[in-house]
Amino acid sequence: MRQNLRLTIEYDGTNYHGWQRQKNASTVQGTIEAAIEKMTEQSVTVIGSGRTDAGVHAQNQIAHFSIDSKLTSEIFKKGLNSLVPADIVIKDCQAVDDSFHARYDVSSKVYNYHILNRPFPTALFRHYAWHIKKELDLNTMREAMLHLKGTHDFSAFEATGSHRSNPVRNVMNVSLHTKGSSGHLVFSIEANGFLRCMVRNIVGTLVDIGLGKTSPTDFCDILHSKNRTQAGATAPSQGLFLKEVKYEGGNI
Repeated sequence: MRQNLRLTIEYDGTNYHGWQRQKNASTVQGTIEAAIEKMTEQSVTVIGSGRTDAGVHAQNQIAHFSIDSKLTSEIFKKGLNSLVPADIVIKDCQAVDDSFHARYDVSSKVYNYHILNRPFPTALFRHYAWHIKKELDLNTMREAMLHLKGTHDFSAFEATGSHRSNPVRNVMNVSLHTKGSSGHLVFSIEANGFLRCMVRNIVGTLVDIGLGKTSPTDFCDILHSKNRTQAGATAPSQGLFLKEVKYEGGNI
């Protein structure tokens, strides 16, 4: 019986070279595919909603794979969770229509970037936030962020050497808020798609503004320059989380 199965996956990206399968490197996609093969003795391709880079985490990555198997979705969920390492969890597995495609059907994605803004670092959460000692000016960062909303060419925030044919993306929502009283900041951005390292390059540039190295007006100029060399350094990968993937007709 041919099935198209949709997975909702949570993972700690610390020990992985990103989502996408690579030769001689441990990846999330490769690890899940190996577990499926162990269960079914079939080689399948697990297609994710998009790539995450080395060290980046996901709370709700969506993926799908097609397989000829009589095993139920619940058995796949339990079986895969028993085979993958503890830093990967299959939160949900559902049989879906053959037409569903985890990547091509995406309407938007939400990424969160976590910053720890205080003089001393954290031992327990060092793999999940960027520690910045000097106090950030959140008001100027928020002022700069307003320029991100709408449809723009985001080439200035794309990783150098990328060969994306269309660098235009639509940013629907963006926010920066504090979480608790421990200096924990969360930058959130929703868009219909993201260029390689786009979120991390935006965060790195916003931090420069928060530190007084540049201004909100400069941020607007950087965006419209379409020139990566004008933007700030790439923020570390450990602070980035794929929070949610949205599809037409409802979130998954």
